[in-house]
Amino acid sequence: MSEKWTTANIPDQSGRVAVVTGANTGLGHETARALAERGASVVLAVRDVEKGERAAARLTGDVSVQALDLTSLDSVRAAAAALRSRFDRLDLLVNNAGVMYTPKQTTRDGFEMQFGTNHLGHFALTGLLLDLMLPVPGSRVVTVSSTGHRIRAAIHFDDLQWERSYSRVAAYGQSKLANLMFTYELQRRLAAHGTTVALAAHPGMSGTELARNVPPALRLPLTWLAPLITQTPAMGALPTLRAATDPAALGGQYYGPGGRNEVMGHPRLVTSSRESYEAAVQQRLWAVSEDLTGVRFPLDVARAVR
Repeated sequence: MSEKWTTANIPDQSGRVAVVTGANTGLGHETARALAERGASVVLAVRDVEKGERAAARLTGDVSVQALDLTSLDSVRAAAAALRSRFDRLDLLVNNAGVMYTPKQTTRDGFEMQFGTNHLGHFALTGLLLDLMLPVPGSRVVTVSSTGHRIRAAIHFDDLQWERSYSRVAAYGQSKLANLMFTYELQRRLAAHGTTVALAAHPGMSGTELARNVPPALRLPLTWLAPLITQTPAMGALPTLRAATDPAALGGQYYGPGGRNEVMGHPRLVTSSRESYEAAVQQRLWAVSEDLTGVRFPLDVARAVR
């Protein structure tokens, strides 16, 4: 296998069913493109169905669209029900969609926008679809995090929804740290079942629409630096694709760009922050997420939790 992992290394995906959230643009679109080109049946799970249909038309292969608004638990439940009616199995769920540095606002369920969208929406979707994956050998849940999980990041259990004060940067860091903690705790619970695994990935610095809410003070410097510190969405999607398809990938692993500071480059195994591996916090976050979303995972907790 080439040392520089590319889409050419993706094995044949024929017969696999993959759901990719936020797949109408950017990293999600490139992830969907590569999977479809290798033979997977790919569902673009997107908030705007019209944009999703246009995105699907730009792809080749078996591609369809599913409405999914991660800012609404009602929409998440409806999307999961629709997918369950269409498919009797699911091989791959890519939790890719997200928002970054949004002004203070809430989801339809009253959650802080970044935490609600990036973490809670995907937590709920995964829980509602997981029983389609558990019987399927080699099935994977891949959740996209960010190097932002290291920046002013902590799980603020005393103010998860940032009601007392708000920092768009710290709130983003919390949501991306939550993505990793969710992945690691999910993998620990899945380990007793021996089929589905959970992995995480991050794209480094990629030129996507995600940066549209960057604070004004940072926009000009980033505009100047962008050609030097960002890579294309196609390159940014490679860590996700490797986590999703590399036969050697294992549950609980985290993939990111292999260049300096994980900003750019071909994907390799990387390590997340010390905080992300704190098992007690992972389990507390899991319990809180279940309470907030009302979603319980179809896992034997008594067997999975040590």
